[in-house]
Amino acid sequence: MLNIDLRSDTVTLPTPAMREAMARAPLGDDVYGEDPTVNRLQDLAAQMLGKSAGLFVPSGTMGNLASVLAHCGRGDEILLGHLAHTFLYEAGGIAALGGVHPRTVQNQPDGTLSLDDLRAAIRADDAHFPPTRLIALENTHNRCAGTALPVAYGHAVRALADEYGLKMHLDGARLFNAAEALGVSAQELAAPFDSVTFCLSKALCAPVGSVIVGDQAFIHRAHRARKQLGGGMRQAGVLAAAGIVALETMVERLKEDHARAQLLAGQLAELPGIILDSGLPQSNMVYVTLDETVRLDGKAMQEKLVGLGVKVGVVASRRFRLVTHYWVDDAAIVATVTAFRQALAGEML
Repeated sequence: MLNIDLRSDTVTLPTPAMREAMARAPLGDDVYGEDPTVNRLQDLAAQMLGKSAGLFVPSGTMGNLASVLAHCGRGDEILLGHLAHTFLYEAGGIAALGGVHPRTVQNQPDGTLSLDDLRAAIRADDAHFPPTRLIALENTHNRCAGTALPVAYGHAVRALADEYGLKMHLDGARLFNAAEALGVSAQELAAPFDSVTFCLSKALCAPVGSVIVGDQAFIHRAHRARKQLGGGMRQAGVLAAAGIVALETMVERLKEDHARAQLLAGQLAELPGIILDSGLPQSNMVYVTLDETVRLDGKAMQEKLVGLGVKVGVVASRRFRLVTHYWVDDAAIVATVTAFRQALAGEML
């Protein structure tokens, strides 16, 4: 039976090269800063993104939280999108653990935040208000159909932040997907930001981990926050070794995932009852919706697809997210479209 998992690129397993590197990694105690493999990963990540230092963390959620804690104190305010992953899906950590007040700005369909809306959200210097300290963006933007925020937009937000003396953080969980989608380097996308977090364990296929990058002073503060959050690991080079392989071998092949996402989207859009959300996808995410001619709701459709060997994510009552990745090949795309066709058969009004 088929076992095609399109729920997320977090389901990726490490490649054979990663498993080999993990078995052979030279190790030390990373809490003492003595794990050579972790140090190599941090240096490589910082170099690739044009920053002076990096910090390996267990997850993207910890990476974003440690970054916010390094930028903000208790009672400070962060501006971020109403559909931002940090706002919706990270358990309220910035407020619960950092005492940082989130103020949301409406995301545009392309994942950006209007500069006028951002300007209007920045607090005046008034004792009644929490002081605005940080603007956080997301690239690619998950809930906005995997859209990629352009380089010029990042610099426009930077100019606004500088006008008010604010810091900028990028949740770049899929930053390398954004770079591939836009035909630019990840370093160009990272340049306007004081800090960037990116994930190794999504489309880059490593089993665990994210990296935060920024200047030395910021990473020093983030390192302390990581310790407070329980993220200090010992012989973590076992995990970092897979991350090095990810950065050295998986970035260039992301174009294959994007091409398959476009192929999948185009073929699904031809099926009766299927609406493609935003045209062809920019990156590795395909969002589709069942129209009103389909009797099934999203959950029932998901269950039928599971029975046909295909797993998809339900993100609304009739809306799905399908994410392509290393373990989804051309044959899997064909099989997924066939499964949708079979699941829809007999279910049209």
